[in-house]
Amino acid sequence: MSMAYPDTRLRRLRRSAALRDLVRETELTPGRLIAPLFVASQEAPVESMPGVSRLTIGGAVAAAGRLADLGVPGVLLFGIPDHKDAEGSGAWDDDGTVQLAVAAIKAAHPQTLVITDVCLCEYTDHGHCGVLRSDGSVDNDASLELLARTALSHARAGADVIAPSDMMDGRVGAIRAELDSEGFSELPILAYAAKFASAFYGPFREAADSAPAFGDRRSYQMDPANVREALRETELDIAEGADIVMVKPALPYLDVIAAVRAMTRLPVAAYNVSGEYAMVKAAAAAGAFDERAIVLETLTSIRRAGADMIITYHAEEAARWLAT
Repeated sequence: MSMAYPDTRLRRLRRSAALRDLVRETELTPGRLIAPLFVASQEAPVESMPGVSRLTIGGAVAAAGRLADLGVPGVLLFGIPDHKDAEGSGAWDDDGTVQLAVAAIKAAHPQTLVITDVCLCEYTDHGHCGVLRSDGSVDNDASLELLARTALSHARAGADVIAPSDMMDGRVGAIRAELDSEGFSELPILAYAAKFASAFYGPFREAADSAPAFGDRRSYQMDPANVREALRETELDIAEGADIVMVKPALPYLDVIAAVRAMTRLPVAAYNVSGEYAMVKAAAAAGAFDERAIVLETLTSIRRAGADMIITYHAEEAARWLAT
């Protein structure tokens, strides 16, 4: 039989919803989603991200419960402290916002996976992801000890997964060594392996109060033009002990997600970031398109590119839509 029309008719398998469902190649389910939560001492809406708020610990517990009921298995916690300093000491405070939120969520919802972001940017008074030298540059090696100390504090609080996002060289190895030496050898690390210096992070910096007081993060986050470097970063994180590797952002970097998926057997995560969320919300509010359809198509495209799990601010809405 010929492989061309009229013998071959690809529309045959598109005739009904049941047929389309049967031959669908990429599945999107709530179980593949992770919801980021911002935890602070006071609740406040994030103006640039409609529907997103900073939550109190009680609010984070309630959100985790709603998500669990919808089939979303995990949350990613970001803490906003009341006090900041040059070292970001609030990051490893055992009575800090994230640490208390981890314990509260795990007590209320033991089956929820609590993932903690490990970085110093929310905690430093200068807004950079590591400690500074006298000339204002970020001191990579001096920052590793503090990041490892933060990861250990999160582990002791009960975190299920540690997710370093700072992009310091060697931080996965430093965290792995610290966790192992303190009895947490079975605690997995989700590494922000290919995190690009992206313009799509703007709304997040409002939400987390983490904008740099001077300069930018291009000396440690990746150049958006580079794919081969992203693979090198991923290879190094794997060699240092990462259990899951992440690409961030997602939509402008679908090619990177696909390339990382092709080069490793490890689970691959993608972060559908704040700017991607804010653009969809703004366009939907303007009547440009149907938000439900756009969000589900977007998340499916990220899965199709190779992501096993997606961190997204649309997690709760998407889970509701997928249930109907």
